[in-house]
Amino acid sequence: MKGLLNLVNKLKPTFSKGGKLGFLHSTFDAFETFLFVPDTVTKKGAHIRDSIDLKRVMSVAVFAVLPAAAFGIWNIGHQHSLAFGLDMTFWAKVWFGFIKFLPLLLVSYIVGLGIEFASAQIRGHEVNEGYLVSGILIPLIMPVDVPLWILALGVAFAVIIGKEVFGGTGMNIWNPALLARAFVFFAYPSHISGDAIWIEGLKDKVLPIADGFSGATPLANAAAGVQIPDFMQMFIGNIPGSIGETSTLAILIGAFILILTGVGSWKSMLSCVIGALAVGYLFNAFAEPGTYAALPAYYHLVMGGFAFGTVYMVTDPVTSAQTEKGKWIYGFLIGALTVTIRLFNPGYPEGMMLAILLMNTFAPLIDHYVIEGNIKRRVKRAVIK
Repeated sequence: MKGLLNLVNKLKPTFSKGGKLGFLHSTFDAFETFLFVPDTVTKKGAHIRDSIDLKRVMSVAVFAVLPAAAFGIWNIGHQHSLAFGLDMTFWAKVWFGFIKFLPLLLVSYIVGLGIEFASAQIRGHEVNEGYLVSGILIPLIMPVDVPLWILALGVAFAVIIGKEVFGGTGMNIWNPALLARAFVFFAYPSHISGDAIWIEGLKDKVLPIADGFSGATPLANAAAGVQIPDFMQMFIGNIPGSIGETSTLAILIGAFILILTGVGSWKSMLSCVIGALAVGYLFNAFAEPGTYAALPAYYHLVMGGFAFGTVYMVTDPVTSAQTEKGKWIYGFLIGALTVTIRLFNPGYPEGMMLAILLMNTFAPLIDHYVIEGNIKRRVKRAVIK
């Protein structure tokens, strides 16, 4: 590492402002800060002393999503093996899943970071680490066989429209990863919904399909009134679905990491679960037996993208509510809206994406009224002399 640091320091004057390649200052700075912690310090004035910074937050978030990614990679191979009646070993499934997942990850990072680097160069700004998290989240919330060109378009839309037009990392209104999924869902719905898209090779049917196998997700089957896997199977996650969303168990490991490090808010996660259960049990009380609304409310916690969205999207520090009371309100409304959309919109059984994007829009309003309420209470308590 010392040799690499010496090389970086040797090249730095060339890429600094006034150097021969000074116009690439933003790009060089991005690589330097990616490799090493910046040595800049506050020179004067009052400032906050803290070990946390954007790089540390993003690094923890990426680390927290790895359990879901690892399980998703294995599950790609597992579902392929089940669909075609193959006798694949554990490592064969992992290798198959890795080969299918890697192109999605590369396209996500190459396109997304390429746009961010170009934008930083044009503006003369620093390249922030914000896309490090979005870059891995986007392929994890996509079907395994989504065409790479469609994924590239979704990433470009999310980065340009969702981030750069607002000023970059920290200024965006909506979660970029969910914007990419929303773009693909509304622009190319046949590539993100249906029975055949969740299993690699199922759409092309290059091999005979195993008898009795269905490629539909449990959420789609539940909405259609078809029998779904039991709760524990969905909790473990060996079911069809988006790459990183199927295993609630793996996602809970990520939640523990986010809460333990203080990067993710447990209040937002818990309130989202409470909101979903409250609305789910409310409809359970009035539902006719055998209907979708009669499905036990706790099943919604392990179906679709609810767990993944609760842990990695609802806790987004940029697009979520910032006040402590606002986090409770924000999370509760997302959970409640998710179950409501699932039960009353048969054309769109998954409601997590729309619920989060909608509440992203209203998060600043929630914080505004929470702050206004606090100010009014303080004014009432004030003693005027």
